[in-house]
Amino acid sequence: MRTLLDLVVPSECAGCRAPGTPWCAECARGVAGPPIRVYPRTDPGVPCWALSRYHGPARQAVLAAKERNRRDLARPLGFALAAGLARLRAPDEPLILVPSPSRSSAARRRGGDPVLRCALIAARSLRCCRVVPCLRVWWGVRDSAGLTARERGRNLHGRVSAVPLPAWVGNAQVVLVDDVLTTGTTVSACARALVAAGTRLDGVFVTCAG
Repeated sequence: MRTLLDLVVPSECAGCRAPGTPWCAECARGVAGPPIRVYPRTDPGVPCWALSRYHGPARQAVLAAKERNRRDLARPLGFALAAGLARLRAPDEPLILVPSPSRSSAARRRGGDPVLRCALIAARSLRCCRVVPCLRVWWGVRDSAGLTARERGRNLHGRVSAVPLPAWVGNAQVVLVDDVLTTGTTVSACARALVAAGTRLDGVFVTCAG
């Protein structure tokens, strides 16, 4: 099936556009190193980590997954996320991944939520790890692309909420996951919503950080 489709639409690497593969080995190495500690302008109050800076192949892959419906990237990016989390997590504690919320209209346009898709693949690759999509973003929120930090804050103010995590979560580590971290406004709004719902957030982990 993949070979037949390639005759019509040849596959290319989302990072460097090399033909014949959706994600080449060279681009995969760009998100395979030790996670990078990042310090966003708006501090969510917990440590923030990224697989890569927001440039080069990692940036192109995130944009392809979000804007060009490249669902085939969920698997390699999910595995990279899992590898990064494995380096940071406490070895004997369960891990809960909370995906950053997506607007319903954006998820429909993208054929699903790429952050949730990557988180699910990562969780299946890790021991004692579950995904709990407990965050919601409400009506009136605009796409954050092109907005300043102040505009992003106004855009999200009072429009991100969280459902309390179930009792079985217990003392698990809770990590917020997202694709991109730039100003920190979005992850800070998510962190506030989680705290308001009684959840202790332990960290933020993203694919790329600007």
